[in-house]
Order: sequence, then structure tokens, then C-alpha cells
Amino acid sequence: MKLFNSLFGKFQKGVGIELSPQRVNLVQLRKLRQGLKLETLTSVSLPEGVFVNSQIVDSPTMAQFIQQALAESNIKASRVATAIPGRESIIRTISVPAELDDQELRHMVLNHEAGLYLPFPCEEADLDYQKLGYFVDDDGIEKIQILLVATRKEITDTYINTFELAGLRIDVLDINIFALIRTLREQLREFGSQEAVVLVDIEFDCTEIAIIVNGIPHFLRTIPIGIGLMQTVFSEAMNLPVSQEIELLYEISIPSSNINGGKTDADHDIPEINLGVVALMKVLEELTDELRRSIDFYLNQDENLQVAQVMLAGPGGGLRQLDDFLTQQLNLPTSQIDPVAALSLQIDEEKYSLVERSGLGIVLGLGMREAE
Repeated sequence: MKLFNSLFGKFQKGVGIELSPQRVNLVQLRKLRQGLKLETLTSVSLPEGVFVNSQIVDSPTMAQFIQQALAESNIKASRVATAIPGRESIIRTISVPAELDDQELRHMVLNHEAGLYLPFPCEEADLDYQKLGYFVDDDGIEKIQILLVATRKEITDTYINTFELAGLRIDVLDINIFALIRTLREQLREFGSQEAVVLVDIEFDCTEIAIIVNGIPHFLRTIPIGIGLMQTVFSEAMNLPVSQEIELLYEISIPSSNINGGKTDADHDIPEINLGVVALMKVLEELTDELRRSIDFYLNQDENLQVAQVMLAGPGGGLRQLDDFLTQQLNLPTSQIDPVAALSLQIDEEKYSLVERSGLGIVLGLGMREAE
């Protein structure tokens, strides 16, 4: 297997499988003449301690749940597309002289440039890169822009071994944010070359922020605030058992303004959860501050760019009225994505509510890599 299969490899038959602290998501898509058809979508809950801090820590147990997802889907696939969380990868956009031939380019990127950006030795990394395009710099020199991607070999090997235990071969090893961008690529094409999109992927144990220009992530940051922390502080405030189940949060409408004297806009609708909402809002305000810092830092690097849209994704991206809250706090247009609608797929709406669909962006992007 070539790492990342050159990131943008051709479609091949198989399944897309997303691993997370909460669950194993599996999808199989079929490529039609016009668009894609959803063949199967299965989600299997994981016990705690299998996937921790964006890493597989119990490969045999994870393999069992992967097999369970396959069995429940009635699938006998042998190949799979999966993805590594962004916090376990290094992604950089670099520029090199355009005069280099392919062999010289590969040598320079993998043997010289990569070492300038990696926090660990190159020999401990799996590396790949993709040409993005040519441009002329301020000195009139023609250069080529390169997207460099790296992860530690030990992380890559853990994924390979885990899927081998499940009887599967990794056909495509992607990065979460690339899978999500693939799902949203038609929406991203609507923005101009000077318009940045801030993609906010609120996962269970963290939030990954990607600032995207022309469909390419130019800034990435992982914040250790996810919907798991929101669920924990909410449950503790309400004296409820703390677990990985986050469905209760989907019943809450996020107030569109800050808390005033402990009162929120949600009090009139669900007064009995006021203490939980107060605790939840404090986490959301901290997340908002981190988002603002990330956006300000990036915009300070390029005065010609402007943020055109903030897009919310992941299991936490679908929280009710979170888009209204962030629109007000950031003073930027914010929307909640529906990956199912983005790909014009038909889905069981009773099984996957609108708020839950926000968490399907990564697995659907992986399924696209394996569609016929």
C-alpha cells in the first residue's frame, strides 16, 4: 500500500470505514452515471478505551468491531479506505522551483523539504505529496506549490495491523480533513480565490480547524475541545452518569447569545436543564475564543484574504442553533453542513436525524474513494 494512495487516487471498489472514540462508521457507495448511490451505511458503538486521544490503543478489540460493522452491513469487502485524525498528521503547503523534473522534485520534497517541517526524523515518517499548481513569486521565479503530508510510521502501522486483524487490506489511507473536503468539494468550489472557508470539524475528543482556499487546506489546527467534553460537563452539571453517549445534547437548542445571570434563551423551552446549558455554554465560549484566535492568526498572514464562510461539521457540528450562536459571536456567516444533501444521497431519515448527519462527512468522503 502506498501511503495515502497519492491522496487523490482513482475510484476502486471497497468500503469506507471511519474510526473514532465513539464508534465505527462504515459506508459503501456506488458510482452512477450522474452522482452516487448509497448502498449501505452502518454505525457500531465502541466501548471506552479502544480509541483514545486520536489513536487506536486496542487493535484486537477495534478489529472485532470493524468485523461487526461488516457483518451488520452484510458486506464481504476485502479492501477499505480509512483515515487518520488530523492531530496525528503533518500537513504543509510548500513551494519549490518549477524547473525540477519529477525525480528531482520527489527527492527534494521527501529528502530535504520534509525535514524542515517534521517534528520527528524523516526515517520515522510515512510521507506523500501532491502537486497543486504553478505560480510566479515576487521575484519573478516560477514555482510549483506542493501539498506535503506526513504521519509517524508507528501510527500508519497500527492502522494497517488493525485492519489486517479484521481481514481487510487498506487500499487508501487518508487524512480525516481530506475526506471531509472531498464530501464538500462542490460547495467549496462556490468560493473565489480570495475567499477563505473555515471548516470546523467538531469530533468527539477534539475540534479540527481547517482554513481552506481554492479547495486546499492552508492552515490546520487541532483544539482539545470536542463534543465528548461538552457531554461530560453537561452530565456533571445535571448529576447524570457520564458516558460516551451524546444524543442528549442533540435535544438542546444552543442559545444564540451569551449567558446573562445564569439565564439563557433555552430556559423557556427546557427549564429543567438550565444548569447543564450553563456548563455547556462555557465550553462553547472557550471553543469560540480558540476559533477566533485561529482565524485572526491566519488572516494576519495574508491581508488580501477574507473569510467568506464558517462551516460546521462532525458529531458536534450539528448541535441545534450552533450556527446562529457562532454567527453572532464571530460576526461571520456560519452554516451547518449536511453531507448527505451535499452528495444528493437518499438516506433513512428516521435512523439519521438532521443533526446527526453532520457527523457523516468523513465516512462519506472515504466511501467516495472506494466507489465503483
